Amino acid sequence: MSATINTNHRPIRSYVRREGRITFAQQRALDELLPRYGIDTRQPDFQDKFDCYGSVITEIGFGDGQALLEMAGAHPDCGYLGIDVFRPGVGNLLLQIEALGLDNIRVAKGDAVDVLSHYLPPESLHEVWVMFPDPWPKKRHHKRRLIQPAFADLVTSRLRTNGRLRIATDWQSYAEHIETVIANEPRLTRVAVPHGDRPVTKYEKRGVALGHRVWDMEFQKRAPE
Repeated sequence: MSATINTNHRPIRSYVRREGRITFAQQRALDELLPRYGIDTRQPDFQDKFDCYGSVITEIGFGDGQALLEMAGAHPDCGYLGIDVFRPGVGNLLLQIEALGLDNIRVAKGDAVDVLSHYLPPESLHEVWVMFPDPWPKKRHHKRRLIQPAFADLVTSRLRTNGRLRIATDWQSYAEHIETVIANEPRLTRVAVPHGDRPVTKYEKRGVALGHRVWDMEFQKRAPE
């Protein structure tokens, strides 16, 4: 996942840069394709990029991008924004966008909190997806978990009325933490998750292979009273 959690001291990152080797093709994609399919978060041009789509869905931490590509290919009338901080994954997604000729995906390479805060207008998104964020299972690392009260407040402010936040994890302690955090966000309410309506990610396959249960959670933004 890619987010910065603000504190009174220095920011706590929900990720650590362990990118490994970036291939020549991925670097070429970052150099040549990111200017084409990427967004400049310093430019307030969200409306220009996405107004032609009926719905706008953002995936935070898209990994290798395969789930995002599958969704975008199946729903060409929707606009998709993928946010991730890791260069190999961003490069891979850009290469696949080019190969498949998809024009309804834009990519933000950077910290999710920065993108949500500075690029996305309030009430601009129909859905936000956070699929299998880093669980940070050790207790001393729980402060690094992406889903925190400040993050829930920020995401909710970017959702339209009746917009949805979807989260999946294969760690029970994180699922319980998420439920506690969202229960304290008064603008969100838990709703049933449609069965089988999302792609299966590589992280999910890995967890299932290890015998992990998957928790799918969906929350809807209430209409203002």
